[in-house]
Amino acid sequence: MNKTIAALMMGTGLFLAPAMASAHISVSGTGFANSTQEFSFNVGHGCAGADTYSVKMEIPAGVTSVRPMQSDFGRVSVEKNAAGDVISITWQKADADVFASDISYYKLAVRLKVPNAPFTTVYFPTYQTCKAADGTISTTNWVGTPTSQAAEPAPELRVLPARKPGWNKFTVPMAISDLSVYFSDAQIVWKGTAAYSANPATAELATATSGVTALTSLQANDEIWVKY
Repeated sequence: MNKTIAALMMGTGLFLAPAMASAHISVSGTGFANSTQEFSFNVGHGCAGADTYSVKMEIPAGVTSVRPMQSDFGRVSVEKNAAGDVISITWQKADADVFASDISYYKLAVRLKVPNAPFTTVYFPTYQTCKAADGTISTTNWVGTPTSQAAEPAPELRVLPARKPGWNKFTVPMAISDLSVYFSDAQIVWKGTAAYSANPATAELATATSGVTALTSLQANDEIWVKY
């Protein structure tokens, strides 16, 4: 990395910008590889004016130590496979607690261990069932991924590498075309003499330095230095 820029970055700070999916059922928080964390799955609205009645969320392979938090929304239950791993969680509201219309925003908390797979995205297929005032049941399937044809996007958790304050060396396992996806909370990213920062001032400082170019993407197996 360029030593002049490295010295300049010693005093530079950035705000944290946790990843959040655009889905109406989204994940709050940033996942760190191979760590146990608590996440909130946020239900932004019901279905066509009807209140949310139940939410079933599938647990993808690689996500372990799953323990849902008891919720005021309703009773929580889990489904396990033969090995005893949790493969789905269902939150079920009591009939008497269903609102006559879609007026509420819900948070459903889960503690889980994030897979040891940095620079990847984990998807949680989720099925939202709503109940209207006349008893009509409707369901929205939040199961879409970039490689599927489903209309509604699944809640997604971007997995960042475990890190320490200061400089960290990583090897990226896959090509990354949008560096802001995984490095929005980094002060600066270096690959050879190319640099990236989500902070416009830092990016301008780097590229204004002689011999430094803008880093716009990464290829699989690239080695990088990242300062947090």
